Amino acid sequence: MARLQRLYVPGMPQLILQRGNNRTTIFTDEQDFQQYRSFLRESAREAQVAIHAYVLMPDHVHFLVTPAAEQATGNMMQRLGRRYVRWFNDRHFRSGTLWEGRYRSTVVEPREWFLAVSRYVELNPVRQGFVGVPSAYQWSSCRHHTGLEQDPLITDHVLYWGLGNTPFERQAGYRQLLEAGSSPGELDRIRFAEHRGWVLGGEVTIQRDASANRRLSPLPKGRPRKQTAPAPSLSANEKQ
Repeated sequence: MARLQRLYVPGMPQLILQRGNNRTTIFTDEQDFQQYRSFLRESAREAQVAIHAYVLMPDHVHFLVTPAAEQATGNMMQRLGRRYVRWFNDRHFRSGTLWEGRYRSTVVEPREWFLAVSRYVELNPVRQGFVGVPSAYQWSSCRHHTGLEQDPLITDHVLYWGLGNTPFERQAGYRQLLEAGSSPGELDRIRFAEHRGWVLGGEVTIQRDASANRRLSPLPKGRPRKQTAPAPSLSANEKQ
């Protein structure tokens, strides 16, 4: 059975996850993190992908991006992966693959989910126990969004700008979002969409636009149910 192509809807953000193979460490020290971030900036510029949020964890990465064209995200990830693996292998005297198969991605309906997904990405180090507050983690976009530093990787999304009329208001509004945290239900919805590749929110709006490159949700199985079943939960191994 042929696998579905990655979902793309013009103008819609995408959430991306890529892991090290068998949870292999992909960043061993500060130099690895810095070099990867440099390659990410270069690859995103070349592929015309706007990066709105990111986090680099020792064994995986998350990005929230908007590609300029259907193949832009794939082009960025291909350029980034090849450059970093070649550099990492040379530096650490190793060979072979570094990544766990294909990267995972899903389209994010911005009005419903953009800020929630940005929060999900930047709270990852807190959920994993690396830091107590997200702004303490060096390798994410959180310090940019909360006003602690300017990150040249980041292109601010219009919904981030909608948090306030001044940088101070936007940063304060974003800190409030982070402090509120993600509910268990929100985490489940985001993780399920990210791992399965189905659209996160806004299916009716997107279907009316008829601009998606493939269907947005799984085909129904068997007879229709009287009530909509809850989204299947992810295994512990799939949660980040």
